[in-house]
Amino acid sequence: MSIAEVTSRVAELQALVAQATGRTAVPAPATAPLGATGTATTGTGTGSAASFASALTTASATTAASATTTASAAVPAGVPTGGPDGGRYAGLIQAAAQRHGVDPQIFTNLVRQESGFDPTAGSPAGARGLCQLMPGTARALGVTDVTDPAQSLEGGAKYLRQQLDRFGGDYEKALAAYNAGPGAVQRHGGVPPYAETQHYVSTILGTARA
Repeated sequence: MSIAEVTSRVAELQALVAQATGRTAVPAPATAPLGATGTATTGTGTGSAASFASALTTASATTAASATTTASAAVPAGVPTGGPDGGRYAGLIQAAAQRHGVDPQIFTNLVRQESGFDPTAGSPAGARGLCQLMPGTARALGVTDVTDPAQSLEGGAKYLRQQLDRFGGDYEKALAAYNAGPGAVQRHGGVPPYAETQHYVSTILGTARA
């Protein structure tokens, strides 16, 4: 069948469709030269379809890229964000503080100072976890896994409460005892003259008061 015959047949089919749908028939395009791949170059045949398909592909790629960017902006599971309010551990910190009757902001500052909200943090002395509990202290507090955020926070809040009870609710002495041990606080009648402990106490309470 020649191109002219094909064009004529297309025109007949368009007329039939127009009659069935009540629409005005679109005049058949003039015969156009074929491109190198055999695709009509009028823009109304398969070439147009290819352009449309290309547009769809581009739109899909753009949407997928946008979704990927959004997903990558989300915080990956298991990665602490830190921050002024405890990051992803804020809820656990608040709950532990309330259960043991300690100031939530001071306890948040303590956790930040101890570990930077990193549950895998450790010290050369052997303290580990969000609240940097020593092995013996952790066992006495009932903590079986110091790297477990919930257990570490529960143990840390409980230990801070014990020091508050020991020193009459004085946060300076309780925090000093948390850092240097209650014996050092008792011996010195307050915050020991250790640069590390004094910085520890002033940083936690200074941030809390601010």
